[in-house]
Parts: sequence; C-alpha cells; structure tokens
Amino acid sequence: MIRVIPAIDIMDGKCVRLAYGDFSQKVVYDENPSEVAKRFEGIGIKRLHLVDLDGAKKGSVVNFKVLEKISGNTKLIIDFGGGIKTDEDIRIAFNSGASMISTGSIAVKNKTLFKEWIKQYGAEKIIAAADVKNEKVAVAGWQEDSGISIYDCIKDLLTNGITQVICTDISKDGSLAGPAIELYKNILKNVNKFNLIASGGISCLKDIEEVEQAGCKEVIVGKALYEGRIQLNELKPFIA
Repeated sequence: MIRVIPAIDIMDGKCVRLAYGDFSQKVVYDENPSEVAKRFEGIGIKRLHLVDLDGAKKGSVVNFKVLEKISGNTKLIIDFGGGIKTDEDIRIAFNSGASMISTGSIAVKNKTLFKEWIKQYGAEKIIAAADVKNEKVAVAGWQEDSGISIYDCIKDLLTNGITQVICTDISKDGSLAGPAIELYKNILKNVNKFNLIASGGISCLKDIEEVEQAGCKEVIVGKALYEGRIQLNELKPFIA
C-alpha cells in the first residue's frame, strides 16, 4: 500500500499553499502550522513534509522556529526543505528537529557540497527534491530552469548514493488537476531501484491510487487536504 505524506508549506510562519509554484498565488490555510501537524499526528500519520517557502525564495533557511515548534510538539518524522544551501543551513535544520532534509538546488548546482552532506549525515537523511517543468529540472525555488533532464538528474543522484527522490511536476503543483502519472511511469521505466516520492496535483483518493499503480510507494498530499477534497480520516488506509 502506498504511503501518504501530508505537506505543510510555510510562509511568514503560516500554513499556505501556492499554485504552480507561483509565490504570488498564495492562499493562507492556517495561522498555526503546529496545530495542523498535531491534527495529522492525531489520525496516526507518522511522516510530515515541511517546506520553508520563504527559505526557498531567499536561499537560506528562514522558518526554522516553525520546525522547532512542530518537532517539539509532535513525534512526527519531519523531512524539511526550502533554502538549504550551506553547511549552516543543514545544521540549523537538523538542530531544529528535522529527521531528514530535502534539497534540490544544491544537488544540481553544487555537487561537491551535496556529496559531502551525504558522507557526513548519511544518504538516508538526505532526500533529493527534483522539481520538474517540461521534463527539465527547475531550481532556486522553482524560479530557475537548470536545463538538465529529470532522467539524467535522477541517474546522477543515484550514483551519489541517494535512495529517495521527491519529484514534483510544477505544472501540477497546487492545481488539484491530477498527478503527473505519465512522468512517474517514464521515470521508473528509465531509472529503477530507488524510492520515487510523487508530489503535485493530488485532488482525490483515486489520484493516490493511480500514483500507486504507476509504481510509486509514497505520495505527498497538500492542497486536497486543506480544501477538503480528501478528509483526514480517509488517509487511514495509507498510513504505514
């Protein structure tokens, strides 16, 4: 059974969602991200995907206090991303309670540093975030096209020991228009023996089932939960 990982995106300390990665298309869903996290934990959720949108835009970790509060008030396994670009950023993330960090820009733009992090912290604590637009990887908070194909990017990541990759189709993110099923199928056909975590576009339980049928073992769900398209108690079969 595929596992659902709820997402909390943070901007100005609040729980928000963007549409298509556009910072100008922001909707605030809750003033207290820690309470949202506790509601997830309350139904048995064990893992949380926490994104520092301010950090992603700035290029350094900003909302670490939110991470501290969630990790202090819950027992959730938190993977934290957004703006992790330096040794200091990753240190802050882990010291603030992250169990894992996810990073996209460094994995593409500073491979030497990325390899050092894997060596220092272990591949199990580093998740590569491969954000995609037209099968090309985007970096810098989705604002910059790297020109690198998603297939080449993932193959390169795996040679560095990475075992988990969050793949977000930017054209689907926050759209509730359904996930990028064909993209996931193509990735898994071209590259195997890693955990592809699907992200973006989930609007209903059927979407989750289709992602599972495509071969993914985990899926990140955000806006569908906040908009009530998927009720929290409906996630119980997908809790591992």
